[in-house]
Amino acid sequence: MKFFRKYHKWLGIIFTLFILLYALSGIVLNHRGLFASFNVSRNILSDDYKYTNWNNAAIKGTLKINNDSVLAFGNVGIWLTDSTFSSFSDFNVGIPEGIDTKKIYKLHKTSQGKLLAATLFGLYEYQQTQWHKIPFTDKSIMDIASKNDTTLLLTRSHLYKTTNFVDFKKIVLPEPPNYKHKISLFKTLWFIHSGEILGHGGKLFTDFMGLIFIFLSITGLVYFIAPSLIRRKKRKEKSVKRTVRVNRFSLKWHNKLGWPLILFLIITTLTGMFLRPPLLIAIMNSKVGKIPFTELDTPNAWYDKLRRVIYDEQNKQYVFATIDGVFIGNEHLNKNLFPAKTQPPISVMGVNAFEQIASNVFLIGSFEGLFIWDNNNGEVWDYIENRIYTPPARKGPPVGKHMIAGYTSHYHYGRIYFDYNYGATPLFHSKPLAAMPFNIKTQAMSIWNFALEVHTMRIFNSIIGMFYLLIIPLSGLAILFILISGFFVWYKKHRKK
Repeated sequence: MKFFRKYHKWLGIIFTLFILLYALSGIVLNHRGLFASFNVSRNILSDDYKYTNWNNAAIKGTLKINNDSVLAFGNVGIWLTDSTFSSFSDFNVGIPEGIDTKKIYKLHKTSQGKLLAATLFGLYEYQQTQWHKIPFTDKSIMDIASKNDTTLLLTRSHLYKTTNFVDFKKIVLPEPPNYKHKISLFKTLWFIHSGEILGHGGKLFTDFMGLIFIFLSITGLVYFIAPSLIRRKKRKEKSVKRTVRVNRFSLKWHNKLGWPLILFLIITTLTGMFLRPPLLIAIMNSKVGKIPFTELDTPNAWYDKLRRVIYDEQNKQYVFATIDGVFIGNEHLNKNLFPAKTQPPISVMGVNAFEQIASNVFLIGSFEGLFIWDNNNGEVWDYIENRIYTPPARKGPPVGKHMIAGYTSHYHYGRIYFDYNYGATPLFHSKPLAAMPFNIKTQAMSIWNFALEVHTMRIFNSIIGMFYLLIIPLSGLAILFILISGFFVWYKKHRKK
């Protein structure tokens, strides 16, 4: 008991800051829409988070809308430029305030000439000098494509078809062959950790757990500090009644709220530890059954897996880029989606470039790199290294040498790929993009993205380098010890009652 009391106290004091950071940032992460209009200035952040040479996914892609007008889109919104990328005009009028609402996944011009934008919070059409939101129930649209006069909208779980942008036909894609109705252990732990596994009510309960973590940390600090304050006041012959009351209140409710919720606090801590390296590596390839009666218990084999779509007109087939690889569907989507015989490398963090460049030949870019994939002969060409891609003998981290955040072929002097860290990089030519204009370079970071950097502890990367990866497992172990030792200390004292 002496050991538990001693280290419960001191580890609690040492790791209070981390507990508060996890709890506060976790609450923000659970309610992206609520905090979408709040931003954080990049001027107060380290250089890693500042825009330089179009890095940090500032540009994800481009759309040529006439002879010499190009729309560039990405994390900084939509900007009108020309083929030399020499000047930029703001093209975001009509999209709500907040940099998160201006996060653009895709721009697309339909066969009828409609200009559409797929955003994190809905579908927009450009009319009469500004964007107008189209009523559409599924907010987060990952991609837009066309099949003749039909517009295809791809969300993270479904495909929608529309011809008039009033009626949207929702399609649950056919499952792949030999589908076993299992889901990744990572996804399961993710949903448990966020509370999303029980829907909106589950997320609110996880928020409550975050508030409990904050309350226990603050009351623990009060109980640690109060005795010295009481002694100091007594020496100065001052009243200590208020301090004593606060101290008793802190200890009383620290115990009353701590022990009944101990199991939920442990689950929240333990699931969070496995969502980041190095513990993530142990579960990355594991599949488990879907937990009954939860949000994961869906017959949809593609729940939260879809990222990009192309309708291949020449071959009358759909090509889907998913987190499980590339899958092919027939023209009517009435048979199984078959995995491509040869798979191009795709990061689990998503596909950031996906274009058809010839019959059954596609360009595909993610944090694994940029590749030309020929579905006819199965050949995968490393576009940047300019050689045949050879898969590594041993599977490593889900990022490659080139972390592709975007790509454009609309630059007058040649192709450009956008590396997440290094920004715009010429491909097979030496004409770099012009420097970022000041009004784009100074775009803020959304409070949600800032919370994500805090919650994953990447915010400490600029201070301690890759050692930041150890913060979550070490602090997680410490928090587990604090919770368990606190329970035993309480139980020892109150077991008779």
